[in-house]
Amino acid sequence: MTSPSTPLSYKDAGVDIDAGDALVERIKPLAKKTMREGVLAGIGGFGALFEVPKRYQEPVLVSGTDGVGTKLKLAFEWNMHDTVGIDLVGMSVNDVLVQGAEPLFFLDYFACGKLDVDTAAAVVGGIAKGCELSGCALIGGETAEMPGMYPAGEYDLAGFCVGAVEKSKILTGQNVKPGDVVLGLASHGVHSNGFSLVRKCLERAGTNLPATLDGQPFRQAIMKPTRLYVKNVLAALAQHPIKALAHITGGGLLENIPRVLPEGKAAHLKKGSWPQTELFAWLQKTAGIDDIEMNRTFNNGIGMVVVIAADQAGACADTLRSLGETVFEIGQIAERGTGAAVVVA
Repeated sequence: MTSPSTPLSYKDAGVDIDAGDALVERIKPLAKKTMREGVLAGIGGFGALFEVPKRYQEPVLVSGTDGVGTKLKLAFEWNMHDTVGIDLVGMSVNDVLVQGAEPLFFLDYFACGKLDVDTAAAVVGGIAKGCELSGCALIGGETAEMPGMYPAGEYDLAGFCVGAVEKSKILTGQNVKPGDVVLGLASHGVHSNGFSLVRKCLERAGTNLPATLDGQPFRQAIMKPTRLYVKNVLAALAQHPIKALAHITGGGLLENIPRVLPEGKAAHLKKGSWPQTELFAWLQKTAGIDDIEMNRTFNNGIGMVVVIAADQAGACADTLRSLGETVFEIGQIAERGTGAAVVVA
């Protein structure tokens, strides 16, 4: 115990300003790779400045924010920090994309009890990579070191994205009608939703774990980051009259598709029209849950849904495949009647 007369520094209180400065220096070259048109001032100031590109005639700003959830618990346990930043970006940019918007810039919030520069740099490196892959500038954020707020070795993440779309091109889903086709774009795995159940499955399985899933080492398969659909879907939007998009996150197919359908309309999905991966088959078997629970807990193999007129669906699917997406025709839009908003049969 120090004497009441002994000077106390911020470092004595648990906050290392030098470590924070070192992290900023590590981040700057990563953020620089994400720079794009519109950035006027990025990391280092009190606020980042961004000018909406002049090619927009009637720009409408679209914002989104999210975190990574309990997937972070496995990142801590398995010491796998380099991809959760991609998840952070994906959760927000894919949401912004659903309105037909182009993500413009991203800010992150990293909070911990004691700052480990290497760990934080790995996380932010993932954030920068996600931004780079999404054409989105990483222009600012906050690193908060708060002694006593988090257990040793743990941190929390939040992200904030702003995008833009021409007012006349906002996707509302209001012109979706019966007979329209539902396309599903394959996910990379669990992405960043349902991890409380994933962790229960790991607890139940104990050491009885498969060595690989879908050709990847088990832990890599579980932690594979969220697929970033931005560039490919924006390219498809420029070529085809897509009516609606749905990002399949918490709530799965059953809860997210209805969010972009007009009142009185339903999506009838054909069971078996997309394959169940080894990863999702293992989760379903281990959890002992039925198909309904799978489709409202996990993305279950479909990370983004595209709704488009039947006579345009084939060409749109071909475009998306040529860009690298795995696409399945998974159903059609119908009148809802007294049934559910999403039916899988």
